[in-house]
Amino acid sequence: MISEETLVLELKTKESQAKAFEVLVNTYKERLYWHIRRIVMNHDDADDVLQNTFIKVYRNINSFKGDSKLYSWLYRIATNESLTFLKQKSKKSGISSEELQQSLIDNLESDVYFEGSEIQLKLQKAIATLPEKQKLVFNMKYFQEMKYDEISEVLKTSVGGLKASYHLAVKKIEAFLKEG
Repeated sequence: MISEETLVLELKTKESQAKAFEVLVNTYKERLYWHIRRIVMNHDDADDVLQNTFIKVYRNINSFKGDSKLYSWLYRIATNESLTFLKQKSKKSGISSEELQQSLIDNLESDVYFEGSEIQLKLQKAIATLPEKQKLVFNMKYFQEMKYDEISEVLKTSVGGLKASYHLAVKKIEAFLKEG
């Protein structure tokens, strides 16, 4: 595994760009896919958003200044692409983002790519009821086991604010699970 600095340098160099991009995709595609999938809830949509994320990364790698980790930058792009995708999807469908979330959850039950048990489905339903920021923080902390400082880099929010969001998300999820 090459260092992040070397990878960024190779991505910014014409001669090594194609090979370096292949390394980047192979290194991050699975983690980014699951991050995106937890936001958009649908396999095909997650594939589309992942592809858009990598296109955006490829086009904008020269503007990456290294102020944050490459990993954080990729997650920020994937998060923004996912949220933009959902906004466009709700606008195209002529429904609110809340209605879209409910529709995505309903579709999860019939999604051939969703292999979760009843409790996992219930957890996904609970997560879908959270406000956007709490949902993002919960998914990154709980499923991806990211540290608060990493999430802070991705979402550009203070660690204290993230801890509060995570705590609130956990309380709401617990309450939702107790109801059902």
